Amino acid sequence: MSARHFGLRLTWVAPMMLAIACSQSGAPDLGAQDAPKAAAATSAAGHHHTIMNGDDLNWQPAPPIFPAGAQIAVLQGNPAHAGDFFTIRLRFPNGYILPAHFHPTDENVTVISGTFFVGLGDKFSRDKLLPPLHPGDFITAPANANHFATVQGLTVVQVHAVGPFAMTFVNREDGPTRR
Repeated sequence: MSARHFGLRLTWVAPMMLAIACSQSGAPDLGAQDAPKAAAATSAAGHHHTIMNGDDLNWQPAPPIFPAGAQIAVLQGNPAHAGDFFTIRLRFPNGYILPAHFHPTDENVTVISGTFFVGLGDKFSRDKLLPPLHPGDFITAPANANHFATVQGLTVVQVHAVGPFAMTFVNREDGPTRR
């Protein structure tokens, strides 16, 4: 049985690390007019629209809630702030494995590039992977649903959800403290 079944949840919420990623990412506040890597357009009604070029994203090492090798770019919002809608991109090197975990809110994922594999269950298993997801494909992981992932080729996914972004590893030995 997993640690989750015994009530021993290893949860990593990294608000400080995500706040740092937000501040260093070049991702503007929604009303920002002068961010160097993004532009904001204002409609006649005064609404602000943020425009970001994919080539101009400021990639940073992902917070330590992720196994080493992942990178993050914050596009919108603050993933560390409770109740805020956020959008991030995650970039994974070929063969990257994200061990079994769950999130406190629904996680919506769109594949931007590469091949993304998701599996359901308490432990990573190539035998339990769902069919591969390719650029343009979408998946929702419901809140508190145990899942894991791996990639083929350099892979970028876009995640949008309601903060705070948190991952609870199902198995204690899979948590980032093992690094």
